[in-house]
Amino acid sequence: MDITTFNQFFHQPNLHPLVSAGDLARADTALFEEQDFEMYCVIFMDSVFGELRKNREPLPYNAGSIFTLTPGQTVSLKVDYSAKRRGWILAFRPELLVKSGLGRDFYMFEFFQHDFETALTLDDRERGILTGCYENAFAELLHDPDYLTNHMIRLCIGRLLSYCKRFFERRYAIRTSPGRNLGRALDTMIDSYLSSGSAAQQGPPSVSWAADQFHLTPNYFGSLVKRELHVSAQEFIQGKLIRAAEKLLTTTTMPIGEIAEELGFSHPNHFTRLFTAKTGVSPLQYRKNAIFAVQ
Repeated sequence: MDITTFNQFFHQPNLHPLVSAGDLARADTALFEEQDFEMYCVIFMDSVFGELRKNREPLPYNAGSIFTLTPGQTVSLKVDYSAKRRGWILAFRPELLVKSGLGRDFYMFEFFQHDFETALTLDDRERGILTGCYENAFAELLHDPDYLTNHMIRLCIGRLLSYCKRFFERRYAIRTSPGRNLGRALDTMIDSYLSSGSAAQQGPPSVSWAADQFHLTPNYFGSLVKRELHVSAQEFIQGKLIRAAEKLLTTTTMPIGEIAEELGFSHPNHFTRLFTAKTGVSPLQYRKNAIFAVQ
């Protein structure tokens, strides 16, 4: 969903190509049908006006609750028309994070990656703070554009997300390591890709493919991996390929060409070149060394 489509739900003009905010009281009821906004969203439910579902699972909430969405997640609400609607939604496209301070620091907002059983209920002071953040963001969107517009909007979003982080941590003590979680998720994702036979059909996993699994741009994903795992995304993926090759070389009698094909290489010499560069020996010599070591 682009910003134009999002704004149509609120009958409002486009004020920025990558960011918008909407008052739920003014929203067309079509908004509450199942939606994947394909954006990062912070949603503030300031009253209870229906049954909420996230990813088709019930999400209990109270008046004054917040929850978040990432691209690929869905949300719907069975509206109770007897209740007054109050709340708002701030939405921004992933492209807003590219080559920006907000993108550089976005790894801190790990609450986007957690699936909570209920929406987070804020106290009165927290509700006031978050409402102020929303009002500041909306005021900046309404401001006549100038050379500081994008910078100011990112600052407003960063401030709102920073308060959200504080509120979530206060309630749930989220203090996990982003790097450890990212590495574990990448490990599992690439292992599944290789073991499923997808590499043989679609080629070896790439940075673009991995970024797409996280609903991130390749540039942002690459910078996140570099910052958290201290290797480039390409190096991480190549490392996984080499370890998979080593296992096949030492536990099977598959010819080198078949191993290359299973790992997604269309030309065996490309596989041999990469393996030799990373290990210092050719695949054939690696297998011979392993057999000799066993003997």
